[in-house]
Amino acid sequence: QVQLVESGGGLVQPGGSLTLSCATSGFPFSIYGLNWYRQAPGKQREWVADITSLDGTNYAGSVKGRFTISRDNARKTIELQMNNLKPEDTAVYYCHIQLRDEYWGQGTQVTVSS
Repeated sequence: QVQLVESGGGLVQPGGSLTLSCATSGFPFSIYGLNWYRQAPGKQREWVADITSLDGTNYAGSVKGRFTISRDNARKTIELQMNNLKPEDTAVYYCHIQLRDEYWGQGTQVTVSS
């Protein structure tokens, strides 16, 4: 059974930092790439970043230079280090993987506000 469990969200002031984690189970973690997505209130879910099985990374233009995605194959987790957060980063952040089926975590809320 594939499981993705996000953690690390919270309330942070503009310019602050947060690190999100996604703990996974139920699939051979090391051979798959994973994604982070986010959904802001009233908006469609959007892709944020991905990391390949070989540690290649890609970022949406809106977060490039501020966010860093990483993976730990031993712990079967991925992280999203978010720096210089802006109010427009406020959203529920989701971990995602495409296997034969598509799987999502339950999401973790990030709120950037003074």
